[in-house]
Formats: sequence, structure tokens, C-alpha cells
Amino acid sequence: LGLTGTKEGCGEGECGACTVYLDGLPVNSCLIPIYQVRGRRVETVESLDPAALEPLRHAGATQCGACTPGVAMTACWIADHPELLRSHTIRELMSGNLCRCTGYDGIVDGVTAQLEAQA
Repeated sequence: LGLTGTKEGCGEGECGACTVYLDGLPVNSCLIPIYQVRGRRVETVESLDPAALEPLRHAGATQCGACTPGVAMTACWIADHPELLRSHTIRELMSGNLCRCTGYDGIVDGVTAQLEAQA
């Protein structure tokens, strides 16, 4: 299909690099057998609005790129569901996405900036 944005990281559902939306919910694609997506809606990082990713980029949310697709997918999902922040922190919601470069402060700052840009 020419969609090369989604990355496999660990192949065990631990790192979140392969996050996609399945029927609107973020999932680790490495854990979903292909036969389970028949007739369902799958959205990859290519489906995201590039403008929505600017706050993440400016906040230094990603560096090397290995985790970027999964971080972007989860961050945009949080931005689309701000009501979740009544019962969870950004760090909790992003906990399924591992990053070895940023130390997570940039990611949290990027999601915060993304939410502020939408307000």
C-alpha cells in the first residue's frame, strides 16, 4: 500500500512504535493478527494532519525517529480525547510508547502544546 510510516520496534507490544488506530482506538499493530482487521478501519501515521504534529516537533518530542510514528499516533489520539485528562495524566496515557532519546519531558511538553493549540 506504500504506507511506510508505521515502524516495528519490539514485535512484542511493549514499545508502541507500531501504534495504529483500529476502529479509532490506538493499538500495537504487532499484536493484531491480520485476519482480525478484515472489515475494520485501520489508520496509520500517514492519516494524521501534519499541522497537528507541529506542536510535538517544536517541543522536541522526538529525536531519532524510531518511536515517532507511535508517539504521534498516541499524542494525536490524546488531543482528540482531552476528556481523558480528567482521570489520567499525559504521562500515563503515553506510557505505552517507549523512547530512548527524549526522557519523556519533550513528549509531555509536545502533547501539552498540542492541546493548547487546539483550545
